[in-house]
Amino acid sequence: MRTRVYIHTLGCPKNRVDSEVMLGTLQDAGFRLEADPARAEVIVVNTCGFIESAKQESIEAIVELTAQKQEGRCRKLVVAGCLTQRYHEELARELPEVDHFVGTGAYADIARIVQEAQAARIVVPDPDYVHAATTPRVNSLPGHSAYLKISEGCDNACAFCIIPRLRGPQRSRPVDDVVAEAEALAAQGTLELSLVAQDLTAYGQDLPGKVRLVDLLPALCRVEGIRWIRLHYAYPRDFPDSLIEVMASEPKIVKYLDMPLQHSSDRLLRSMKRGRPSRYLRDLLAKIRAGVPGIAIRTALIVGLPGETAADFEDLLSFVEEQRFERLGVFEYSREEGTPAAEMAHQVPARVKKARWEKVMALQNGIAREQQRAMLGRRVEVLVEGRSEETEHLLAGRHAQQAPEIDGLTYVNEGVAYPGEIVTVEVTDAHDYDLVGKVVARDPHRARGRLPAAKAGVPAAGKRSGLRVLS
Repeated sequence: MRTRVYIHTLGCPKNRVDSEVMLGTLQDAGFRLEADPARAEVIVVNTCGFIESAKQESIEAIVELTAQKQEGRCRKLVVAGCLTQRYHEELARELPEVDHFVGTGAYADIARIVQEAQAARIVVPDPDYVHAATTPRVNSLPGHSAYLKISEGCDNACAFCIIPRLRGPQRSRPVDDVVAEAEALAAQGTLELSLVAQDLTAYGQDLPGKVRLVDLLPALCRVEGIRWIRLHYAYPRDFPDSLIEVMASEPKIVKYLDMPLQHSSDRLLRSMKRGRPSRYLRDLLAKIRAGVPGIAIRTALIVGLPGETAADFEDLLSFVEEQRFERLGVFEYSREEGTPAAEMAHQVPARVKKARWEKVMALQNGIAREQQRAMLGRRVEVLVEGRSEETEHLLAGRHAQQAPEIDGLTYVNEGVAYPGEIVTVEVTDAHDYDLVGKVVARDPHRARGRLPAAKAGVPAAGKRSGLRVLS
């Protein structure tokens, strides 16, 4: 029987792609992929080392899975990813149960490391790896959706961030190579691509010929079968008008943009080495909204940065109220050794950071609630993912402005739909982050007359309605 392997992934979508590459490499080497760690003979933990909470979550996962070496079938335990890249020597001392520590530059060697009896325990080369379209990969999302990593590493020098040390400098994949992977995913049934990189808008600046993101996007839009393309982690430092024009003119690029801004205070933006002042950010946001009407903007902000005063924080609150972001993630500043910010004076106390986080989130919750209610009665295209995890009587899906894993869901409680189908849904109920609606139109080419797998009545907003789930 083939050796069973289980991979546990922590952290961001970019880490998920790394795990998918390791899965593909192992599968090509003859391993059998396993969803239950208790049944796996090889367990790989792909860790995150970005901030303190992520590091702690990674350590807890490692400790929990070490139990499988005593209680399960596990013969080899491998710890990979950013935490290993950063702390491999310390981890090797503290975790004798772990057989191998694999850095971010060694994913292509994962099968050899696991198979060879004499393989080194610590395999942490310089972080210079980037996968290609020919690299084996197993998509771990539902087959109709996939992440597409277009570059690796980062050339920015943000004072609070450790990622360039863990991932190396910017390494963009050639346009033809990215398109080839998109075509392969489309051939497998993928409809939705979420483009990810550490700095999406810096794509191509390291390639010959001055290739940029505006050159890649039209090529991806020509891939047959792809319906939605979403942009994640588009840093604001270099966002040309031509990129806005492409976003507006290409119908496959959904009206959604993930742009981490981090703060609004000029003083803090300078100390963070973000490269652009607050006025530039405000002007850019206005330009994007004017150029792409109806766009949903997601951003990430940090509270409690070193030197953040009460006045800086009030500026940030005003910024959130003014911009009314459709999606917003807020982080408490994490003091990471090896970063310039860790050595800065005036570190903010933990209790103050927590209170500021709560205040921003309370403000954003009110904004999100109003925006959700404004969706009532609207008709939106929804990519159906399958039965809801909450109840088999609901279908769960996402409209184009709901990204996988990080945004809310759209539940369908009336109508007919297949998982992996894009249908038109009329919104009948709205919650803080999720929507509920009924199917009002389907693509006639997808309606093939198959028999429903289930029929159910589901209460929503005080009413009964009928749903047929087609599998």
